[in-house]
Amino acid sequence: MEHSTIQRRLSRILHWVGDITSRSGATAVVVVLLLGFGVFLAIAGFPVSWEAAFSTVAGAITLVMLFIVQHTQSRNQVVLQLKLDELIRSSPDADDLLVHLEVADDAELIVLEQDQLAHHESLRGPEEEELGDNSQ
Repeated sequence: MEHSTIQRRLSRILHWVGDITSRSGATAVVVVLLLGFGVFLAIAGFPVSWEAAFSTVAGAITLVMLFIVQHTQSRNQVVLQLKLDELIRSSPDADDLLVHLEVADDAELIVLEQDQLAHHESLRGPEEEELGDNSQ
């Protein structure tokens, strides 16, 4: 699947905005702007039109940021999944069926989870089982 130049540029812009807005300095700037806007509203006698404009702008920015966060998290999840898949493929003892587990149906996930839990329980030594029983 090949992405167009526009999609790549848009993705880079979204990541740049996400990087900038995730910094603590961005939070400080927003707090200062909000406090300044509150002071100006108070001085102007809280005009309804200003409040409506602020509400509209805040809603639009929130919606855009939602999509930016979704885009960056989705991309980061894909990158992490690819790295994990590579680790699974590189290990001779790993189960290769786990590489594309994210597309498995729920029933298969439940069975695999129960198998993993049973495997971990079987690896516990008798001392660990006794400690687990005493701590309850």
